[in-house]
Amino acid sequence: MPLIHVELVEGRTKEQKKQLGEAITKATVEIVNVPAEAVKVIFVDMKKDDFMEGGILRSER
Repeated sequence: MPLIHVELVEGRTKEQKKQLGEAITKATVEIVNVPAEAVKVIFVDMKKDDFMEGGILRSER
């Protein structure tokens, strides 16, 4: 059972997550050779204050 965690900075729509999850599931089915029902995808939204790149919070960009 592949369990795939996807962390994103908040702001993605439900439709974007759905499309991404479908693409991840399809690729996993093709590459790992498991049924789609076995693929689990977990989305975690991070607040912009909880993500930093190059010493700068995403909320400050």
